[in-house]
Amino acid sequence: MRHLFLALFSFSVFSFSAFPARASRIKDLALVGGGRDNQLVGYGIVVGLAGDGDSNSQKSTLRAIANVLQRYGLTVDINQIKAKNTAAVMVTADIAAFIKPGSRIDVTIASLGDAKSLQGGVLLQTPLVGADGRVYAVGQGAISVGGFLGGTGGPGGATVQKNHPTVGTITNGAIVEREIPASFVNEGVLTLQLHNPDFTSATRMADAINAIHAGAADPLDAATLNVRVPDTYAGREVAFLADLGAIEITPDTMARVVINERTGTIVATSTVRLAEVAISHGSLTITVSSTLGVSQPGPYAIAGQTAVVPSTQTDVSEGRGGFQVIPETPSIERLAAALNALGVSTREMMAIFQTLKRSGALQAELVIN
Repeated sequence: MRHLFLALFSFSVFSFSAFPARASRIKDLALVGGGRDNQLVGYGIVVGLAGDGDSNSQKSTLRAIANVLQRYGLTVDINQIKAKNTAAVMVTADIAAFIKPGSRIDVTIASLGDAKSLQGGVLLQTPLVGADGRVYAVGQGAISVGGFLGGTGGPGGATVQKNHPTVGTITNGAIVEREIPASFVNEGVLTLQLHNPDFTSATRMADAINAIHAGAADPLDAATLNVRVPDTYAGREVAFLADLGAIEITPDTMARVVINERTGTIVATSTVRLAEVAISHGSLTITVSSTLGVSQPGPYAIAGQTAVVPSTQTDVSEGRGGFQVIPETPSIERLAAALNALGVSTREMMAIFQTLKRSGALQAELVIN
């Protein structure tokens, strides 16, 4: 785990020290008000699973199969249906603004019952509805799963699984049937919404726009700008928005340390600072070992039998952590070098970051996932 932390910090040092902060286009930093994505969801049936589908205990799957067959004029008792080649799934998708009917969008499929795998399955026609209950797209097609579940063919019925075979995708798997109403200009004014709200970035964005279109941009808060369409672009709002998106600014970066405890990953931005602090970190190790001994009766014992007797031994050791002074670090390079000099693992580094934040020495936002 230590090697992962060192590699991540080395990458951060290289990225932030070798290159200055680069300018980005407004279209990459903000979205246009009224042009946001919307979520769609639907309940569907996947067929063709070669025995890896839901068990017959999933009554909802059996009823869904019966309903599908009934639409084709076949009436079947659910007690006569075997669901092992079929799985009930939830289908989700994101539909962007301005997508027209006939366009295609990607869908994600996830098992709802106890299916073992969706590999090789085909999603039957599934209506996808929005939060208002209206159908906006219809999904169907062969599922692509980034994993598999299979038997080894050896004794004992052993299986091999890679990644997560009960979730899959269909690229361009849904056809848009209804356009989501969207309007990005209201009385000659459009709104820009920053992906990462920041007062400095909003001000820089407004200044860059006003340098080209005097008085057009007005920052309302850390996340929102109102931009008035110039008279020269009257009736050509799309062209104005295209020109606006090409303007470049240098966004401000928040000082932030992000810790993912599940994967042991630590990422820090280039603006992280550390005040001078003394650190003492010790580790407690508990080792429990078990050995097997033999107990047998004496040579002249009338009763008794030889038996295996387990013996358990517990050892506790605590590493000594002397105080080490870390000087004030004004750059990510010095911060990485100072923390790596402690020689601790990534898990221990996570605890150190949390303690530094509580002490006030870490001058950054700490995010733990």
